[in-house]
Amino acid sequence: MPEPISSVPDITIPLEGPTTRPRRFVFVLLNNFSLLSFASALECLRIANRMSGRTLYTWELQSETGEMVSCSGGTAFAIDAALGELTRDDTILVCAGIAVQEETTKKLLNWLRRESRKGLAVGGLCTAAHVLARAGLLDGKRATIHWENHDSFAEEFEEVLLTKSVFVADGNRLTTAGGTSSIDLMLKLIADHHGEELANAVADQLIYSSIRTDQDTQRLSVPTRIGVRHPKLSQVIQMMEANIEEPISPAILARDVQMSTRQLERLFRRYLNRSPKRYYMELRLQKARNLLMQTDMSVINVALSCGFASPSHFSKCYRAQYQTTPYRERGSQAGRLSI
Repeated sequence: MPEPISSVPDITIPLEGPTTRPRRFVFVLLNNFSLLSFASALECLRIANRMSGRTLYTWELQSETGEMVSCSGGTAFAIDAALGELTRDDTILVCAGIAVQEETTKKLLNWLRRESRKGLAVGGLCTAAHVLARAGLLDGKRATIHWENHDSFAEEFEEVLLTKSVFVADGNRLTTAGGTSSIDLMLKLIADHHGEELANAVADQLIYSSIRTDQDTQRLSVPTRIGVRHPKLSQVIQMMEANIEEPISPAILARDVQMSTRQLERLFRRYLNRSPKRYYMELRLQKARNLLMQTDMSVINVALSCGFASPSHFSKCYRAQYQTTPYRERGSQAGRLSI
């Protein structure tokens, strides 16, 4: 429930839009939910109330059974209610994290389908896009999920128009990529409800100096990620990342950036201390590991999706990189979405 507005700023923010009735957000917490994603969203609502001097938003914490739920850090949270009847004016935000598949029950999916038929907004924070997709609520919709889970999600839910945005609001379907992207989504909703001035005031209170839109992508740029600002090196890495299933030869990569193969080799060794071939292999194996850990794809199909012509070659390369076989990796980690 919202806190009393006990400390109202000296200057309250003028509001746009109707303010006669508070908007209610129902946070559905799954075990091992991301505390950062949940708290980021909740704080935006609390601060919006404080900065406006009005109770613009109320909220309720629900779980499937109404019992306490623990976040990924192990802290247990008291719950206001079990899953129940909502109204068309409510907004559902499902909060998930690691092992989301294990927490996605038939009861939860049926409840989401039933409540969504009322026309209310339904959102998923962090890996909860997986829950919405399992319920069929993202079919034909744009959506996002954390970049680490992007490949496995795309393989499992081909009917979802998956993006790499920090958040997506497609009609009354809301998804975030996890982490602080909940702030960006909530600031957009606050701006839609009551104007950009209030949203900006909330951002200021959060010391959030750069508000992102749904046009912003999740990951750092290649130069920032690798710690090197070299246009041709960045271009080659981007081509590698975009062509995992059908790898491009070093000769063609070099040609496309107007370099010789030898020059490209020297460039990679100078800045990344490995050959282009080795770097490319590591990218392919990382994707393979994500697919093994997060999907039910067969090892053979994982190998093919990552550019390996035979399971034996895939297994040999995988063991060299991770000191285990793809089959053992699958047995120990299958079905767990990370974050």
